[in-house]
Amino acid sequence: MPQETTARLFFALWPDDAVRAALARLARSLHQECAGRMIPAHNIHLTLVFLGNVANGRIPDLRALAAAIAAPSFDLIVDALDYWRHNRIVWAGTAECPEALRKLVAQLTHGLRTAGFRCEDRQYAPHITLLRAARRAPAVQATGGILWRAGDFVLMQSLRRNGAVAYEAIGRWPLGAALQDVLRRPMPMV
Repeated sequence: MPQETTARLFFALWPDDAVRAALARLARSLHQECAGRMIPAHNIHLTLVFLGNVANGRIPDLRALAAAIAAPSFDLIVDALDYWRHNRIVWAGTAECPEALRKLVAQLTHGLRTAGFRCEDRQYAPHITLLRAARRAPAVQATGGILWRAGDFVLMQSLRRNGAVAYEAIGRWPLGAALQDVLRRPMPMV
């Protein structure tokens, strides 16, 4: 079997078990109202930057770029729902995008472009896809609010397995690590 020469990749925030369970419950309740296909709970995430097909030889460049990111951890409140009619997606997001999230995406995008990677050229719209092929928009446009403490980000590979999409983490980097390292350093004696 020939080895793949490219990988379908994206950077994302990946929820912990509690956030994933809350988002999966939300998806189930929306599915009853909007129909469509629910995203499997293990695939729920928030994309930071979609890369598409990348040569396998460039993956070390992506890892190095991600390791150089210095961004704080932050809280994300998932409190908004919406529907994109053109592709029939029901998604959850934030009424207000945290500045730390916007800056993380900007750092990643700048680093990627500088390294010669292609990135989408549009304003970042943080969203968590919950349903595909939905028949209608949800009646309400807000949730009770799910607190997501973003403490790291991941580089994910999208794979086809047994006719379904599976995501596999190929790198994980902490947020706030650079700041924590600075705070841990001993202060010089004056």
